[in-house]
Amino acid sequence: MRGRGNVGSEKRVSTRWILILCISSFGLGMLFTNRLWVTPEPGGHFISRRRQEQELQIISEDCTTKRKLGQDKDIMGEVTKTHEAIQSLDKTIATLQMELAASRSSQQIGVDGSPSITTATQQQRQKAFFVMGINTAFSSRKRRDSVRATWMPQGEKLQQLEREKGIVIRFMIGHSATSNSILDRAIDSEEAQHNDFLRLEHVEGYHELSAKTKTFFSTAVAKWDADFYIKVDDDVHVNLGMLAATLAKHRSKPRVYIGCMKSGPVLSQKSVKYHEPEYWKFGEEGNKYFRHATGQIYAISKDLATYISINQPILHKYANEDVSLGSWFIGLEVEHIDDRSMCCGTPPDCEWKAQAGNVCIASFDWSCSGICKSVERVKEVHEKCGEGDGAVWGAI
Repeated sequence: MRGRGNVGSEKRVSTRWILILCISSFGLGMLFTNRLWVTPEPGGHFISRRRQEQELQIISEDCTTKRKLGQDKDIMGEVTKTHEAIQSLDKTIATLQMELAASRSSQQIGVDGSPSITTATQQQRQKAFFVMGINTAFSSRKRRDSVRATWMPQGEKLQQLEREKGIVIRFMIGHSATSNSILDRAIDSEEAQHNDFLRLEHVEGYHELSAKTKTFFSTAVAKWDADFYIKVDDDVHVNLGMLAATLAKHRSKPRVYIGCMKSGPVLSQKSVKYHEPEYWKFGEEGNKYFRHATGQIYAISKDLATYISINQPILHKYANEDVSLGSWFIGLEVEHIDDRSMCCGTPPDCEWKAQAGNVCIASFDWSCSGICKSVERVKEVHEKCGEGDGAVWGAI
């Protein structure tokens, strides 16, 4: 009997301990789960929170993009300002260099007796926007009168244009080989009537155009402190307003050479009109000239005109004046501007362009190197291709 009782007691103890162990294990399991595992949130709330995080990320990226675009615009603005400042500084330095060179040569006189830029003349020089020299000859009185009757202002209007707009226009001419000849006296009489000549220390002659060009720029630079200096022939039609507006676009540039750029053949045959005696300098027969502006009309900036004035005794003269001018700028930091509106044809070419709103600066016939029969035809060109007499007053 005693033996069975002990067995029953051992079984009861074992069952109790099993129960206690199970309960303890369950409690420890609950405690472990709460500490190491996060109870997932309800499905809808979890998705909403995820969407908010995505929206915040998109907004943040959008702000970053806008900030970057703003920074890019700021950078481009600074680059533009820097470029403009460099251009302005470049022009200022070039001007100072030219003035320094002019001061050094202030006591020198040109080989042809043309004026140099002395300290006294620097202080007396009149400020101007541009100075235009209309190349003319003793025999061209009718051409001059046809220009006066069309595109060149006269009398008080010419003086007013100079005072108010800084636009100076003069017929440029030298003197005859004989002192105080009848030719010179005729020009003196014409000057007394119109007051529109610039007399040069130069002996007139067709084959001396290169020398005349050098003398013109030297004389003009000594008399006027202009932004641009222009040479034009007296058988070319010019719209002054378009010319002024075009030059104004290049005012901030230090060394510009503006015209209809060309590169014609070097003619070695003596029988042709534009024979080049020094053709051998341009290489093999059949070669072309370097790029240069056609001689009917071109403009150069102040620094280049001053350069010619200072160095004119040593600037080489070729047979053709436009080639000579182009050669003087080789080796210099010069911007060549090819403006085809400076070499339009006569009607109907310039007329069609004017009707389309593209008014030409200058018109002439290539076949005649000017307007063919200009005395009779310049009025027609002016009527069909002119910009209007008042255009120059509102151009700048």
